[in-house]
Amino acid sequence: MTRDIIDISDFTILVETGEAEKPTVDACLFDESVIAVAFYGSGNVDLKVKYGKAEKQFSHTKGLALSFYADHEVEFVHTVSANKPLECLVVATSMNSIDKLPELEGELFGEMLNQLVKPKDHYVEGPSFFMTPDMQSIVDQVFHTQYEGKAKMMFFRSQINTLLAHFFGQLSLMSEETIPSEERQKLELAKNILINNLEHPPSLSELSKEIGLNTFKLKKNFKELFGVPVFKYLQNERLTTADELIRSKKMTIQEAAWHVGYDSLSSFSNAFSKKFGFRPSEIKG
Repeated sequence: MTRDIIDISDFTILVETGEAEKPTVDACLFDESVIAVAFYGSGNVDLKVKYGKAEKQFSHTKGLALSFYADHEVEFVHTVSANKPLECLVVATSMNSIDKLPELEGELFGEMLNQLVKPKDHYVEGPSFFMTPDMQSIVDQVFHTQYEGKAKMMFFRSQINTLLAHFFGQLSLMSEETIPSEERQKLELAKNILINNLEHPPSLSELSKEIGLNTFKLKKNFKELFGVPVFKYLQNERLTTADELIRSKKMTIQEAAWHVGYDSLSSFSNAFSKKFGFRPSEIKG
């Protein structure tokens, strides 16, 4: 496991990564009370939040953006395994630093994360959602950057600011959300079905039947909730998964392309290049 701590202005950035052949538990606590947002990368690691006798579990964290308040009594426990490596990016600020944040950021925290600014327990969970493809792309770049030294710090600073802007932007959209909660659950199910069937995904009509939502509502509200059409989301997941497999050297480029449903290596390479800005052959392990 690796845990890097980077201070940027009044924010502390915690970058956690880890792999394990057998299930391994990794726990961490904060030294002081913080308000934070955790952004989970592609590892899909299991998470437990423990405080006192209470416990909150998350079994599907891939792409999760989770805001929270936590004091020194709260323990965050990740279970890392071969199929679920850890990729967690935490952007935190101490309670004492809230008033010192730049005017715009301080206002956003106060208005949109009000329940965290005035906590009533050791752990208070704020808004959470699964990231848009743009947000996921930023998180992926943070974990896989090849920059070092001062260039890496400049890159981190710009990416974190952009990520927070997206986060608060999504909260603004969610506050105007018109999709009923029951329908949102069906759309979350559709997303998970796509993630688990990258090689042989269902057709739109098959997906519609499986989640119990007509195709019109599926297409319209999937894009409204996740920011992209159904099969654009599928393509993003395919390419992100392929990138992980190639980068970790678990598969060759050809094997990764097949694994995520591409029969043509040239089509895969072109789509990969369009999304990431470089070809899979240029990946440095």
